[in-house]
Amino acid sequence: MNSFIYLASQSPRRQEILMQMGVSFEMLAPLPDEDSESIEIPLPQEKARTYVERVTLAKSAAALKRWQQGQLPWAPILCADTTVSLPKQIDGEILGKPTDALDAARILTMLSGKVHEVLTAVAITITPTEKPLCLLQISTVQFTDLSQEQIDAYIASREPFGKAGAYGIQGLGGVFIPSITGSYSGIMGLPIYETAQLLDRAQVTRI
Repeated sequence: MNSFIYLASQSPRRQEILMQMGVSFEMLAPLPDEDSESIEIPLPQEKARTYVERVTLAKSAAALKRWQQGQLPWAPILCADTTVSLPKQIDGEILGKPTDALDAARILTMLSGKVHEVLTAVAITITPTEKPLCLLQISTVQFTDLSQEQIDAYIASREPFGKAGAYGIQGLGGVFIPSITGSYSGIMGLPIYETAQLLDRAQVTRI
């Protein structure tokens, strides 16, 4: 049995969800000299599902290398990535984190009044020599019609930044969402059910 895991993510939401699940973890976040952002650049014509799985496995490989360099005791490594997608809309296939206020406004305008998908891939590396196990969770989210004033006010709150799709369901962005189908925790960034399955495979104890 493993008494703790490494979380290779700086997301406060993923940390909160693991604490909710009773999982002990230590951070294995990217080092200052790592170019972690380049991993998240979509490839030409890449589909959202392929993208989020590829990025998660790339993060897993980077985290394993980080562990090897750090001379740390071994524990399973958990990684995850989330993206937002407007299916069948070429310019909305992958809606990642906004680069600035204009980009956030563009993304929120695209989502306004539409149903979109939130895809979260989660992976666990059980031993240093095994390939990571990866599961994908897809939820659908209905957005209300947003006025320009609502979009501007939301961007002014700074909440859209650092979040795929330029919103956070657990924060102010929740008021734009009349309904979801799927996993609320998956939309937040770490689906509890799939994560629990992986932790069980890795024999991780939970409180």
